[in-house]
Amino acid sequence: MVHLQPLPELWLLSDARNDKILEEVLDRLPRKSGFVFRHYHLNKKNRLKRFKELKRVCRQRDHMLILADNPDIARAWGARGVYGPAERLHRQKGNLLRIMTVHNLREVGLANIQHADAIMLSPVFFTNTHKNACPLKPNKFRFLAARSMIPVIALGGMNKKTARQLEWTRWAAIEGLSSEVISV
Repeated sequence: MVHLQPLPELWLLSDARNDKILEEVLDRLPRKSGFVFRHYHLNKKNRLKRFKELKRVCRQRDHMLILADNPDIARAWGARGVYGPAERLHRQKGNLLRIMTVHNLREVGLANIQHADAIMLSPVFFTNTHKNACPLKPNKFRFLAARSMIPVIALGGMNKKTARQLEWTRWAAIEGLSSEVISV
């Protein structure tokens, strides 16, 4: 496990929906928040260009910048860590923070075995990102989170209101932070 700074409580994820306002959203998030750069909709050249633009904003605000890709690319681009499924983020050399995407008990177990630094457990509530996915809802989320030996970040339908409803302080969002920038 690698923690040069505390794991942020609040995380923003990027995609095509919030791309045009990311600088503003990142600037308005509390300092030292987390940011997962996904941007799967861009080709490699444009994705790297956009990553570099947002990396400058993250540095100015002391945000933890994580890349959704493989560890080699995350290292080459200068990301603080890597985000993705356990199958892609197996143990590696180096000091990248590893945040694993988790949706069920088997994946919680994989993340525990692989000593991930954190998991993003989703979808907690209905989300536009995965409209056909069945939400975990609070009880199943808590059941799975209790089996994690590493920090859990709630994802999926999260915003300030649902975070209070879930009674969970560490959470992530795309639209929930992009449509209403909050102060935490």
